[in-house]
Amino acid sequence: MRIAGKIDIDERDLNEQFVRASGPGGQNVNKVSTAVQLRFHARRCQALNPAVLARLLKIAGNRVTGEGDIVVVAQRYRTQSQNRADARQRSEEHTSELQSR
Repeated sequence: MRIAGKIDIDERDLNEQFVRASGPGGQNVNKVSTAVQLRFHARRCQALNPAVLARLLKIAGNRVTGEGDIVVVAQRYRTQSQNRADARQRSEEHTSELQSR
């Protein structure tokens, strides 16, 4: 995954977990894990220098865990593949602010 248009993030620094989506969704809502929780291990990422890491954690705000992971949950769609793509796209959009600073 690429963030800020210039920093390549190793897939090993990302973790995806499929969970059950909340809210209305028809018959499958309590049976199928379609929502995705994308976790970026920012503090452990070798591609980020300390200054970029500090800005990224500030931009992420309440999406940052105590361990320095940034968590994005996507559950807009009814399929895992759509939610997976949505989570990655939203992660890239959140980090695009790094380019302007």
